Amino acid sequence: MEKNECLEIIKTRRSCRKYRPEQITDEELKLVLEAGTFAPTSRGLQAPYILAVQNDGQKAQLAAMNAAVMGVTSNPYYDAPTYVLVLAPADAPNPVQDGSCILENMMLAAHAIGLGSCWIHREREIFEKPEAKELLAAWGLPQNLVGIGALSLGYPAGEPAPAKPRKADYYRIIK
Repeated sequence: MEKNECLEIIKTRRSCRKYRPEQITDEELKLVLEAGTFAPTSRGLQAPYILAVQNDGQKAQLAAMNAAVMGVTSNPYYDAPTYVLVLAPADAPNPVQDGSCILENMMLAAHAIGLGSCWIHREREIFEKPEAKELLAAWGLPQNLVGIGALSLGYPAGEPAPAKPRKADYYRIIK
């Protein structure tokens, strides 16, 4: 069977938790964000919102809120130069599923162009807080949004670890 580039990207993508400090280019960011817009969404509604945050003050605010939920003082976004948030209307048909597909598309696109990414949790808890509602207002977004997840995004500061072996009974074929 011929080697498939898409399958290789899927098989070699790893979570990145150490980033170089320099910011990614606007072109790289747009490629990653655009990949998110091509993820499947329930009923084709494209209900979620994708936000790339590169503002140092707002990144610090998001990191502090996330760390508070997590109960740590470290930066849960691993000091990445860019944070990408995915939010969706609370009344969307399938906000978690839609946002999850968007996040995965963006992680694969990032890897395909040489960027590192890591799925970051606790956006749901963050965007329930009044401080986060103020951010939504400042960004011109509706107040009924729920946090689905986020990505840390940037140039990796090292080589990724090899994939762990897949468990033998991970999938089954039923005929």
